Formats: sequence, structure tokens, C-alpha cells
Amino acid sequence: MKPVDFAAFVDELARVSGDAILPFFRTALVAQDKNKGGAFDPVTEADRAAEVVMRRLIARDFPSHGIIGEEFGEHAPESEYVWVLDPIDGTKSFISGMPTWGTLIGLTHHGAACYGMMHQPFTRESFVGDGAAASWRGLAANGEKAERRLHVRRCATLAEAVVMTTHPGLLTEGTLEPFQRVERETRLSRYGGDCYSYCMLAAGHVDLVIESGLKPFDIVALIPIVEGAGGRVTAWDGGPATQGGAIIAAGDARLHEQALKLLNA
Repeated sequence: MKPVDFAAFVDELARVSGDAILPFFRTALVAQDKNKGGAFDPVTEADRAAEVVMRRLIARDFPSHGIIGEEFGEHAPESEYVWVLDPIDGTKSFISGMPTWGTLIGLTHHGAACYGMMHQPFTRESFVGDGAAASWRGLAANGEKAERRLHVRRCATLAEAVVMTTHPGLLTEGTLEPFQRVERETRLSRYGGDCYSYCMLAAGHVDLVIESGLKPFDIVALIPIVEGAGGRVTAWDGGPATQGGAIIAAGDARLHEQALKLLNA
């Protein structure tokens, strides 16, 4: 079975998770702290409800598949196909009423990211990729459904680049200074965005995304989107990004090489 065969099922996962999440958005929702005593790591009933409904559908339609989810852990992670789920990537934005969050639905085949979607039910848009192509689906200015291919933009040097990270305070020990080495060489840096940063890179609006401390469910769904749009996503050592950790995404291979050199200087 080819990864493209899962496209309709991913659309269904996006629909049911969005239905579970939206009733909670911009309400008096109480967030619990998963990391008491450390940096604030919120989780809400919306996160849990969305992951539950996605897991139920996967178990119903693909019982032999594994699942890795942010809220409920791993099930058969050594399976040929594994779904990697983050019901709300950007929970801090979610509880702040900001729309820069999304549901990440990723699929790996023999450990390699082969299909991914970032779905934002509030703005009614999705970014989808299979590593070979990527697209955006949403509403046009006239309110009608629209779709377009995603393409990264050319950017030859750091001096021309826009770089994003969710927040410098989230960079893990030993990675802030390397990030700042790159940041100082760029034209513009912006903070915030979580999964949206990678989608804006795929859409040609951002040139670099640099982060650390990521988990697989933070990045797996985004890899096929960025790569399908012509970009690169790796760990800081140049290896695969599927296990998370310190991650760099670039729209232009030349920029990726320059940034990696500075990160590892």
C-alpha cells in the first residue's frame, strides 16, 4: 500500500480531531501543567479529546499500525506503519486565544516520515505533503474552497534569510548560543508559530526554522510537507529529523549548509 492511499483517511482524522477541538477554543478552558516544577507545559481537555478520537479511528481501520501520540504515549511503535500525532501543536497559543496552532498528523513507513498534515480547523486550512509534493487547502477570498501547490523560495545567503523559532527560551541547554550565531547573520528573525513556522517555510514566506528539544510528534508530520515543497529538514548533525531533538528546516539547500556550519561551529 502506497502512502498516498492514506490521504482520505488523514482527511477524516483531521475532521474528527477538529470537531473535538473547536468547541474548546477561545473559551474559559483550564490548562493543566504536565511539567510541574519545570517550564510550563500545558495540556487541555481539547488535546486529550482530539487524540482519543484519532486513536479510535486508527485502531478501527488499521489495527496493525502503531501510534505515537503526545498525550497517550506509544502503541506498537515498531510496526511497519506508525501514526505520529500531536493533537494541538502550540497549546500555549491555543490557551492564549491565538490561531497559530495546529493538529499534526504524521505517518512513518519503516521509520521514515512518508505523509503529513498540519490541520488548522479554526482557520479552515490544511498543509499536506508526501515528500514528493506538498499543497495548501483552504478558503479563497470569496469564501470558496481553494487549493495550491506549495514551493519553498530561493534564498542563497543568511543575509537574505528570515529565520523563525518558537521561542529562544524553549531552546535546550547548549543550543541557544548556536541559534543566536545564525540569527545574527539573518535579515529578520521572528518568534512564535510552532508548526505554522514550518508551513510558512513550505509556502515560501520563511527561509529557516531552527529549534531544539523537539519530540517525534512535533516534527514527523512536518517533514513530508517541507520536503514535498522542495525544502530540507534534518537534525543539527545533518541526520534524519524523525526522532526530534535539535532540528533545522531550510527552504534552500545552500542556506541549510550555511546554517549548519554556524550551528556546529
